[in-house]
Amino acid sequence: MLFNTALTTDCKIRQTIRDHYRCDENVILEHLLPLAQIGVNAKSRAWEKARQMVVNIRRDQIGKGGVDALLNEFALSSDEGVVLMCLAEALLRVPDKITADNLIRDKLANGDWSSHLGNSESIFVNASSWGLLMTGKLVNYSDKQKKGQFNLLKRTVGRLGEPVIREAVRYAMKIMGTQFVMGRNIGEAVKRAVAQENNGYTYSYDMLGEGARTMKDADRYFDAYVTAIEAIGQAAAGRGPQKSPGISIKLSAIHPRYEFSHRERVMAELVPRLKQLALAAKKWNIGFTVDAEEADRLDISMDVIEAVFMDSDLAGWDGFGIALQAYQKRAIFVIEWIRDLTVRAERQMMVRLVKGAYWDSEVKNSQAECLPDFPVFTRKPSTDVSYQACAKKLLEYRDTIYPQFATHNAYTVTTILEMIDGDKSGFEFQRLHGMGESLYNQVVQGEQISCRVYAPVGAHEDLLAYLVRRLLENGANSSFVNNIVDEDIPVESLLSDPVETVNAWQDKYNSQISMPIDLFGSERANSKGIDLTDVDLVSEMKTNLEQWANDNIIAASDVPSGSLPVTNPANLTEIIGHITHVNEEQMLDIVTRSSQAFATWSQVPVAERAQVLLKTADLLELHRDELIAICIKEAGKIPVDGVSEVREAVDFCRYYAARAIELMSDPQLESRGVILCISPWNFPLAIFLGQVTAAIVAGNTVVAKPAEQTSLIALRTIELLIEAGLPQDVVQAVIARGSKVGQIIIPDERIQGVMFTGSTETGTRIAQTLAARPGNPVPLIAETGGQNC
Repeated sequence: MLFNTALTTDCKIRQTIRDHYRCDENVILEHLLPLAQIGVNAKSRAWEKARQMVVNIRRDQIGKGGVDALLNEFALSSDEGVVLMCLAEALLRVPDKITADNLIRDKLANGDWSSHLGNSESIFVNASSWGLLMTGKLVNYSDKQKKGQFNLLKRTVGRLGEPVIREAVRYAMKIMGTQFVMGRNIGEAVKRAVAQENNGYTYSYDMLGEGARTMKDADRYFDAYVTAIEAIGQAAAGRGPQKSPGISIKLSAIHPRYEFSHRERVMAELVPRLKQLALAAKKWNIGFTVDAEEADRLDISMDVIEAVFMDSDLAGWDGFGIALQAYQKRAIFVIEWIRDLTVRAERQMMVRLVKGAYWDSEVKNSQAECLPDFPVFTRKPSTDVSYQACAKKLLEYRDTIYPQFATHNAYTVTTILEMIDGDKSGFEFQRLHGMGESLYNQVVQGEQISCRVYAPVGAHEDLLAYLVRRLLENGANSSFVNNIVDEDIPVESLLSDPVETVNAWQDKYNSQISMPIDLFGSERANSKGIDLTDVDLVSEMKTNLEQWANDNIIAASDVPSGSLPVTNPANLTEIIGHITHVNEEQMLDIVTRSSQAFATWSQVPVAERAQVLLKTADLLELHRDELIAICIKEAGKIPVDGVSEVREAVDFCRYYAARAIELMSDPQLESRGVILCISPWNFPLAIFLGQVTAAIVAGNTVVAKPAEQTSLIALRTIELLIEAGLPQDVVQAVIARGSKVGQIIIPDERIQGVMFTGSTETGTRIAQTLAARPGNPVPLIAETGGQNC
């Protein structure tokens, strides 16, 4: 079996969601824009109410702390803001003191921290400034000045020089931490929440820690959730899911392989764990929300959530909830799936609507993997349109869905207030702990609408992933949270209607963001990837791989006399082809024909040689699944590595084509002659073709010696080169023992260069053989020292 992932069964709603995973942004927005409309009069009222809220927020910010003040003082685009984030992301991870000291010197030496002193009336910001200034000044002196300062410091505090710096910076980071974290443990957090609960707020506690790498990590996070549910349940005092505090769960925290490629294991192991936690929450009748994570986990999360939510053991409990990210293009269709679940289960589900916190990584990942499009919108107003459309749909389904609107955007808040048409029941707003207090004080007190605070709980050492994600999400220059406290920005500019804004664009796609295929601009096309979390694409690929296996596995009797069978390393009884070794006479004949072909090939214009590589790249992508199948069956690779193998080979072709045209316009650069290319088994397509294409595009001919374990993929690759227009004798394969090639071909004076990837020992022998040859030195390009070569 080439693919060890059981795919989900077909479902019309799920299929619609999958169809819109990476759909065209213009198309989906045409669908969403009418849904997001609220009417001219309602829009006018929402605008005016939001304007007044922002005015009140700016008035209330004077002298206050929290992340709002921090973002206003240390813009992430400033040098100090960058240093601050680097330090916050890295310092508390550092286990040893020496490395911590080096990090502090490196990151703080150039920050202009003194310019921030006194700029803010927030004790929080100034405390951070003083701590950073102290260390920044100390490490920014010349060597002579620094020595004098260290001597002074040592005389004052004994032998506490660098530790003082280290602890001062750690203290500054902990001041930041207290603004983001509700408590170091659930007991501390619940106790701290009492004051705000008395003011009309409720809480959803998030136990810091995500992305368990081992089952030991997952067990630790699981136990923390169990403890937290118990403590929250006791504090809830039977008020029910909507009125009492709840808990947020990350599936990645309670299973180390929470990913599509391990679906069978996830369904067998993660579903029972999630059900156990849900049953604990049901016991106390509190809210229990499964957090949204990366876009490539959505499909499998829906499998897990459906399995748990539909379990009859949870009947009669309305506290189960999920988070929905509006920046995903398919969000509106996920609501229909939620609606279907609640109708079938005959009970309510809580749905936290968020805008999304992984935007940067979603875009970057799509570009790096060269996927067809992005799963998220490329402009912020488009996400706002999606949010409004989703909000309206959720409000329509209040009979089976309890909407929870998580936003810090005043205009979004007032737009939702217009959507409810005076009916303030059956929904709530949410905000992050340490953010949006002034906005939601107006909502809770003025509108008498409930607001829940999303509150992280955990030690400062566990804060960093959350801290950086939240600051990146809300500290961007375009963020409402960042701009709302900046008095240099007119209030009116913050309150543009996203529906009007998006409607005004002729092309809804953000042209400043390169589509994945265009990542390298005009130089070359990116190599196409495949999203191995897309059920439709994986199903097609699985069928193609299995078809190749059915067509190419042969019986032992089909192996010709004198040939050697090629077997699957995962199943040595399975024969996938055969090869024939060449003898000494045939090796020499190959070198002769290669030498003769050089005279013609070296005179072909470089642009024509490059065109052969570009056509080869296209053919590799056309035959992708076939090549992946050979990599799996001959080299023992898994599908994801097979995809990477083909992509790297394509990149080599296009990269070397571009470089050759650029570099070989200089008439001083000439081809050398016959190049011997020796490639390893662990990258049987990519390195094999990388060596070959680099040599031939420069006008050389090639004698290619693939690894003995992976000759079939090499032979198929040469066929594709010839199909792309390469003359037959320009690249020829030598299928033989490596020792024979070393004895017969490397000493041959017609070989004008050797490219080798493999063990250091073999590379040394090749160098010695070449050094023993008379005449001018022969270039050896060797990459050695890898494991298992």
